Amino acid sequence: MKRAPPSRDELFAILETVMDPEVPVLSIVDLGIVRDASATDDGAVVTITPTYSGCPAMREIESEIRRALEEQGIGSVEIKTTYSPAWTTDWMSEAGKQKLKDYGIAPPTPKQQVCNEKLFAEEAIQCPHCNSWHTHRVSEFGSTACKALYVCDECTEPFDYFKCH
Repeated sequence: MKRAPPSRDELFAILETVMDPEVPVLSIVDLGIVRDASATDDGAVVTITPTYSGCPAMREIESEIRRALEEQGIGSVEIKTTYSPAWTTDWMSEAGKQKLKDYGIAPPTPKQQVCNEKLFAEEAIQCPHCNSWHTHRVSEFGSTACKALYVCDECTEPFDYFKCH
């Protein structure tokens, strides 16, 4: 007897197990890069939007999407990449933002006070280690292009900030 095709929710549940290789505490669903997933007669189609058009992790993420779905018996997996609309930190889940903070990366603030590269240094970013707002930007880029490097003036710890887009 042929198995019924998985629902969208079932596909998303499987995709929740695929972790972002650059921030391994976040699933690709938490990150908001999975835009859609649907079953086909012989497998599934997953639509993703990269956080950056040149994100170096996308090839690995695509491979992990295929692996996760195939391990669950999903046949052929087609991955579609869309760049429009552009990914935004608004697509991140609230749970994902908390996971970032717990991991030591300052999550993007809701609807950025400032979302302009030239004004980034003026934005108050809360330290994920001690919760102080007394921080300053050291570099426009952190461990990856999607993050900026900050230092806390209170606890003196450096930390990445997941930049807004």
